[in-house]
Amino acid sequence: MDKLSDNWISEGLIDFEYKKYLLLAYLKGVEEKFKAVKLYPQLSELIGHHEKLNQLDKNRHQLKLSFPKEMEGIDLKKMKISYKNNMQEDDVMKELGDIISYSLPKIRQQIEEGKTIYDFIESHLEIEPVGLSPIYQREGYALLSYAHTKDVFIYRYQINLFQNSVDRFRGIALKFIAAVKRSLVHTYDKIKMDLVKKFQDLPNPSTWKIETKQRVPLEESLLPVSKRLLLRHVAP
Repeated sequence: MDKLSDNWISEGLIDFEYKKYLLLAYLKGVEEKFKAVKLYPQLSELIGHHEKLNQLDKNRHQLKLSFPKEMEGIDLKKMKISYKNNMQEDDVMKELGDIISYSLPKIRQQIEEGKTIYDFIESHLEIEPVGLSPIYQREGYALLSYAHTKDVFIYRYQINLFQNSVDRFRGIALKFIAAVKRSLVHTYDKIKMDLVKKFQDLPNPSTWKIETKQRVPLEESLLPVSKRLLLRHVAP
């Protein structure tokens, strides 16, 4: 199974064995992707599923706490009053609880495996500016390459600011421009000069070279990891 619905836990039959089958089939597919060093979009999907299950678990417990209670007894030694619920969780709530309790550690384990691969990829990335870095860093170019090839993948980046009711945060968008070959003559500096001539709206662009010695998939791993690394450099 390549994808798990965002509402997988509440869709269809609320049955522990059925949901367990769905989850394990999905996690098996994720594991196969991770073995091929393909992190995205699986890693971000896993994190999203984990957050939603956590929130659902909290809401379930809040609902349980809101049930009417009556005093059951008093422990004079501990100076504590114990209560009992007048209402018991129905079968659906219990089944959901069992599904959540089973699913959370499974998903968390897969996330940790993904993070290990992510950290490995990032630790083998080398990033440095091409030429002089301008003060304006919110737009520019990222030149991605593999050390064992002459291919250079050119992306234009732009920093975006987002705001919700609590905080502001930054994101980065990358747009593919072209793939070129580097050589003794066609260096990174020459590539930057060519970009300046072609796209005159950025006369002195912030340009970064990101190179790896590892053979990892471009779209599923190198690009998203490079994207986050670049964000830390241009928008600390």
